[in-house]
Amino acid sequence: MGELLWMAGKAFLIALLLSPIIRDISRSFNIVDRPGLRKVHAYPIPRVGGIAIASAYTIALISGTQGPFDAQTAWKLIPGAAVVFFTGILDDFFSLKPLVKLGGLVIAASIVFWSGLHIGDLAEHSLPMWLDYPLTVFWLLLTANALNLIDGLDGLCAGMGLVSTLAMFTAAELHHNLPLAYATLPLAGALLGFLCHNLSPATVFLGDSGALLVGFLLGCYGMIWTQKTSTILSMLVPLLALAIPLLDVSLSVVRRFLRRQPIFAADREHIHHRLLDRGLSPRKAVGVLYLVAAAGAVFALLASSPVAGKYQGFIVLLFCLVAALGVRQLRYREFGIPSRLFFRGMRQKLTVERLAPLLERAVTEESWWDGLAEVAGMLGLASLRLNGTDGVRRQWRPSDQLPAWSFQVALTERESLQMEGPLPGAASFDLIRFAEIAKGTFPGNRPQPTAERAGKVASVTP
Repeated sequence: MGELLWMAGKAFLIALLLSPIIRDISRSFNIVDRPGLRKVHAYPIPRVGGIAIASAYTIALISGTQGPFDAQTAWKLIPGAAVVFFTGILDDFFSLKPLVKLGGLVIAASIVFWSGLHIGDLAEHSLPMWLDYPLTVFWLLLTANALNLIDGLDGLCAGMGLVSTLAMFTAAELHHNLPLAYATLPLAGALLGFLCHNLSPATVFLGDSGALLVGFLLGCYGMIWTQKTSTILSMLVPLLALAIPLLDVSLSVVRRFLRRQPIFAADREHIHHRLLDRGLSPRKAVGVLYLVAAAGAVFALLASSPVAGKYQGFIVLLFCLVAALGVRQLRYREFGIPSRLFFRGMRQKLTVERLAPLLERAVTEESWWDGLAEVAGMLGLASLRLNGTDGVRRQWRPSDQLPAWSFQVALTERESLQMEGPLPGAASFDLIRFAEIAKGTFPGNRPQPTAERAGKVASVTP
């Protein structure tokens, strides 16, 4: 443990001292992030703080590994992480196209895979390479871009990375996973040193070189964890530890898909933007996200704890419910309309299904009509008319609202039922089911009791 703390201390000091040097050099060469519509800062800020993170982490990691197994784990990380870092640096300097940046990340993920670090075994079941390789690449692309997308407020990305790294380190210590402990704590030290210059008001930003690197390393930590895990639920630890960044990137993809926008298109609808729109200051928004990330870390540790035992599934389910409530509070328009339509459709479906037993108990046409009108009111229909050969026999109209559509179904050869409603009205499948039940229970279509039929036969027999 002493060596681990020394490694973290070295990383902290290097990042703390190197960050202002990198900041001043970047400002001299005008390598800055300028204000814009999607950005909160009001003046240009140097954006290559990732150099300090990469330097501090690499020096601490290489100089601190003593055992050959730990050194082997370190060299599984460094080559791929170096490719990610240089891809981010090029993007910070020259603003690479998304596909070019994606190509660099794929190369880095491939290097990590062929070095022996991959998702590998899921709950002690070996994966074939044709499945293992794409899953490994996808996971590393996901985590790298998740941290990069959430880098929108002072201290947010570095803070999220620090919370996730500490969660993974704590899980490693609890489960005596030395390779993961040696890999994570130096990054925590480097991020803590960098945060001294990155908290609001920030004087230096991570840039893509830092955000992509931190996300990529966290993805690698998740794979180191899974290689020592034997249960499916315990494998959710990396997902819970990275809950906020992964949720943000998932929401971004779904939002842009629903809007029919390019997946890589930039917008001002990330989680931190929504918190700002709700009236929170940048500092308060970052504080809220820190607390939520810490809660995700606690859930991750609980899910990995042997003490949780059979309650692990309940813990994960509880986290999902809390996350769903949190997303609802963000009030995304894209998710509000589908969810309302879904729940309204489910409510209408249940209401229509209540109609069948209600009408089957009706003995007379009048009681059948009363039950039909009651359910029609619950569904929001504007009017009902029972038409016969002589015109309208019965009519139900609860208000004077003008209908926007009309639907008619033949009940018998002589009677028909006409329904009208506003927009938006009942869904089409509900109307069809409504019509089927009305026709099937209409008194004129019911078979007469055997005794009644026998009486009619007797009355016409000579």
